[in-house]
Amino acid sequence: MSKKEKKSSSKKVSHSTQEFLDIAEIKDDTVIMKDGTLRALILVSSINFSLKSEDEQNAIIASYVRFLNNLDFIFQIVIQSRELNIGAYIEYLKNKEKEQTNKLLKMQTSEYVEYIKELTSIGKIMNKRFYVVVPYNPLSDKRKSFFSSLREALSPIKSLKLQEKKFQRFKKMLDRRISSVTTGLESMGVSTVRLDTQSLIELYYKTYNPDTAKNQELADVRKLRVDI
Repeated sequence: MSKKEKKSSSKKVSHSTQEFLDIAEIKDDTVIMKDGTLRALILVSSINFSLKSEDEQNAIIASYVRFLNNLDFIFQIVIQSRELNIGAYIEYLKNKEKEQTNKLLKMQTSEYVEYIKELTSIGKIMNKRFYVVVPYNPLSDKRKSFFSSLREALSPIKSLKLQEKKFQRFKKMLDRRISSVTTGLESMGVSTVRLDTQSLIELYYKTYNPDTAKNQELADVRKLRVDI
């Protein structure tokens, strides 16, 4: 292999997945995109609509219509199906089996573990989750002027403070949208939880690295220490 080929191959390897993502940063329970827009994600529980009575179904539909009519911004509904990892659950059952002093319960626990293993070997057990993505676009078509860019270059610390102030102001607008969406969804009888910073990082990590995520757990960002 020539030197040029080695250099080109090393350059290809040096590119990471993050370079191709539209995400610039995740902080304060908010996803900051490279174009300056913000995103927040809400985990939503499901409803077994078919088991509801006709009156209950009509009430849910009416609530959903009111929910959509009250919103003046777009949002996205994402359904994610992922293979359920029951390795931790199997390990938990095995530990319970060891702790059992009753021979009958010990045997039943062992049989239950074998049943779960056999059941999962037949087919994959999928876990389905529902997310609502709420966006906020503070600067749609605005561009920085030459003088504002020059001021940022000459005084970067002051620029960072101004950017943080802007972020907090934009985040408040996003929080208002989150409140409107959660209120509307909960009126239909579903539970909602806004994903925090750690949950957002784990979601994107497992989405873009499904194979790695199975064997390598992501560290808690709150426990990471960075020396400057």
